[in-house]
Amino acid sequence: MELVTEIYRVTKKFPKEEVFGLVRQLRRSAISIPSNIAEGKGRLSKGEFRQFLGNARGSLAEVETQILIAQNLFYLDESETNRLLTKVEEVGKVLNGLISAVKKQ
Repeated sequence: MELVTEIYRVTKKFPKEEVFGLVRQLRRSAISIPSNIAEGKGRLSKGEFRQFLGNARGSLAEVETQILIAQNLFYLDESETNRLLTKVEEVGKVLNGLISAVKKQ
């Protein structure tokens, strides 16, 4: 959820013409990560939980790609990009650990 908050903070500075483009897509992808984890946890089977964790991982990959697109368009500077990508990496490690733990159960 920390990543979502950061995404919202940095996208406030994006150009207005991106409100319905990259801003919307980046925010939607970011929100999808914790939402999929929560929805999967609420499911009745481990298989369903794993499926939603996979969806969260896919959304995380989208966020990473969209951050790089934003940097290429000069909407993010290098330090903001690096900070966000570090958070993406941290979330990825947690997600991968959670997926491994659920697979072992």
